[in-house]
Order: sequence, then structure tokens, then C-alpha cells
Amino acid sequence: MDNPTLVAALLGVLEGLTEFVPVSSTGHLLLASHFLGFESAGKTFEVVIQLGAVLALTLVYLGKIASTFMALPSDPQARRFALSVLLAFLPAALLGVLAHGLIKTVLFESPRLIAAMLIAGGVVLLLLDRMAPDPRHREADRLPLATAAGIGLFQCLSLMPGVSRSGATIAGGLLLGVSKRAAAEFSFFLSIPTMLGAVTFDLWKNRAILDLSAVWEIAVGFAAAFVTALLVVRWLLDFVSRRGFGLFAWWRIMVGTAALAAIHAGF
Repeated sequence: MDNPTLVAALLGVLEGLTEFVPVSSTGHLLLASHFLGFESAGKTFEVVIQLGAVLALTLVYLGKIASTFMALPSDPQARRFALSVLLAFLPAALLGVLAHGLIKTVLFESPRLIAAMLIAGGVVLLLLDRMAPDPRHREADRLPLATAAGIGLFQCLSLMPGVSRSGATIAGGLLLGVSKRAAAEFSFFLSIPTMLGAVTFDLWKNRAILDLSAVWEIAVGFAAAFVTALLVVRWLLDFVSRRGFGLFAWWRIMVGTAALAAIHAGF
């Protein structure tokens, strides 16, 4: 596609649509960039537009975040909730730092692997939607610390592109007895430090090769990701509470299958 502004807008919308649903925003962005022939030095564009999605989520939960921080000195429940998010954040953060080179230079450069992971993740979601244990925990801010830590271990799976950060954490939550709504909401809270940490670390590691010349395209992608993510976050919790994750599972399988077919055909 020859119009860089249109490509930036499309990729921004794609980021906003997929960041918080269990379909792998990174996998979708990498496959779309591959087939559109789009590439930015150090993945500057792809990294920065994620901040648009983070900003949208932070805005939606600003009241909850602010009240939690203000209550930390006096409220044990607020401290417990903050600790649960921290415990869930640490495993993937540590592993991401240690394996950053492998992830960026090997795994991210394999569209075939990404497509296969999309399909595999879709199958797992279908199974969990039907076979997950009965939920014991229904409030995202009251999960046992051991459950939060377990979700954090599941998040490590998302370091492989195509797995999906939200998909891995939601699947982990369901397996550990968290309700669908609470698992999705805890995944939202966990995504804020996780994404901010990942973006900051990515920008620092690639500081020597960052390409900031396409400021307009980055701004368009950022804005598109922000607006789209804002709409998705407001809609998602009610949707998964009523209908589960089947829609996202089948979408993953269709996209992964289509990508494999296109790659096999030489595109």
C-alpha cells in the first residue's frame, strides 16, 4: 500500500482492536506489517502506538487506579490488590529482560510461527470456554496472591508472538478458578505495568536505531489505537461475561489459517 498515513491508521486501529482481547495484538501487527510491506527501524512505530492503547485503558480505570494508590497507606485490601498486580507482573518482566534478544531477533521474525501460535491459542480458548473449572473468585481486586502469581506465570507464555498477553493471562485465570469477567478485568489491570515496562525497555534497547522521522505516521497510529482501544475496553467485559471467548477463539483460528495459506502461496 502506497499511502503511509492510511497504513498507519489501519495499523493503529488494529492495535486498538486487538490489544485487550485474547487474539494477540503483536501477532496481528506483525502479520499485517509483513503483508503490507511495512517496516520501521527498531519497530519504533509498533512500539509507540501501544502507548495509545495503554493510555485508553488507564483513562477508563483512572478512578480505580487513583483510589487504590490513595488508599495504600491505610487500606490493607488496597495494598493486597497492588501486591497481586506486582506479583503477576514480575515473572514476564524478568523473563522478557533476559530473553529480549531471542524474542526480537528470532521469534518476531517468523510469520509462520506467529500464525501457528494464533491457531493453537484459538483451540485452547475453545477448550477453556467449555471445560474451565467452576469459578471460585469473582472480583479482580480480591484474588488470592497465589492465584495472581499463577496468572503472572501464564503471562510469560505471551512473550512468544502470536500467543497473546491477554489470552495467556485470561486462560491462566480461568484455569485457576477465576470467573470470565474477573479474569478479563485483572488482565486489564496487569496490562498497564506490563505494557509500560515493555515499551520503555524496548525503546531503551533500540535507542540507537529508533526512527522518529515519520512523526506524522506515528501520531496517526497512536491516535487510532487510543480511540479504538477506548471503545473495546468499555465493551469487552460485558461481552465476555455473556458470551465467553468463542468469537475470539474462532477469529484466531481463521486469521492464523489464512496467514499460513498466504505464506505458503508466497505472499
